[in-house]
Amino acid sequence: MIFFIKIEKKFAIQLIKEYIMNANVTKKKFRLPLWAQILIGLILGTLYGTIFKDKVQYVSWLGDMFMRALKMIIAPLILTSIITGVAGLGDSQNLGRLTLKTFTYYILSSLVAILTGLFFVNLIKPGVGAELGFTESVDNLPITKQSFTDIIVQIVPDNIFRAVAENNMLQVIFFAILFGFFITQIKQEHKEFLIKFFSAAFEAVMKLTQFIIRFAPIGIFGLVAVVVSKQSDLGKLITGLGLYMLTVLAALLFHALISIPLALRFIGGVNPLDHAKAMSDALLTAFSTASSGATLPLTMDRVINKSGVSEKIASFTLPLGATVNMDGTALYEMVAAMFIAQVYGIHLTFTQQFIAVFTALLASIGAAAIPMAGLIMITIVLSVLGLPLEGIGLIIAVDRILDMLRTTVNVWSDSTAAVIIARSEGEKLKVEAKKRKSRG
Repeated sequence: MIFFIKIEKKFAIQLIKEYIMNANVTKKKFRLPLWAQILIGLILGTLYGTIFKDKVQYVSWLGDMFMRALKMIIAPLILTSIITGVAGLGDSQNLGRLTLKTFTYYILSSLVAILTGLFFVNLIKPGVGAELGFTESVDNLPITKQSFTDIIVQIVPDNIFRAVAENNMLQVIFFAILFGFFITQIKQEHKEFLIKFFSAAFEAVMKLTQFIIRFAPIGIFGLVAVVVSKQSDLGKLITGLGLYMLTVLAALLFHALISIPLALRFIGGVNPLDHAKAMSDALLTAFSTASSGATLPLTMDRVINKSGVSEKIASFTLPLGATVNMDGTALYEMVAAMFIAQVYGIHLTFTQQFIAVFTALLASIGAAAIPMAGLIMITIVLSVLGLPLEGIGLIIAVDRILDMLRTTVNVWSDSTAAVIIARSEGEKLKVEAKKRKSRG
């Protein structure tokens, strides 16, 4: 009797195990990919913000917690990733080569974006003859009067702990590059210890990143609901600023769908569609958060694990890109400055437009990877061109919508830089374009 009971017990346990295994397989089989979950969160957030404008406070905390969690890991991620990446390069020759490639791509990419914006704003002329019966106050907008020299000087931190606490990414990156380089200059035993330490720390931060990313759909639901609830006069704004918004959108789409894919295909030998699929989660998050800095953890995860870029390349190029490579922001600053000049009837000569291009490039490099950074940095462009700063009041009402779009382009360009540079270093990626078989 006892024998049969034991057999039945073993059989029952086996059945339970098989049920759990089948349930896990079924769960994995029907689990939505993260990009689909994020998209659903974005749609539901839009509906909630539209229908329950007065009750948005009940879900806003979801977005606040998600953003705080992302910001919590930005500084540790940049520190550990860049130190690991630079120390892993081995010598100053490798570091110099990678730095030259990275900055060359970033400068050229931003210039192409700015010239694209200049072309579209001169073609469409959205501000000529525009009669805008409304402006918004810019009293609460921090106006920056930083010169190029100020930006260069402030790259060097006077207190690295304060730079980390304040999320001053340029200063954190500067320190991390120097620290990583000088790790390669110390005794072998100490060098190996520090490389192992920071590699382990980077791996731990990436694990934490993947954990936080799981909550992206919920966080994005709260973020989007708040943004949508504040757009009370969206119809009126689109009517008044429709041509301006269309100009920015057309320029951004051209750069994102034409210029960058061409660079991917013909310079990097990468399939743009495959890379876009790999980056879909990060791009949707960038659109929802309007912050390339907050999206950086997810961008790094997808570039490494989906596109196949090595940690060495990704950990150096992406944190740098999130801080200094702002294609969408640079393009937007160019269009916005020209639009304001057109509205006020101020004609800008070719020389002035050339100065605007150069200034927009420098301003985009100094822009922080946070929401509304482009709007703040545009004051530099307006000041250099002698345009009224009050003109920002004409465009501030629709800036949040355009900010979401230009941030998406910023992240798309950063990820493109990582794969192109990785290919130039001889790395084999998961998103490489298939070579056509020769007909013999």
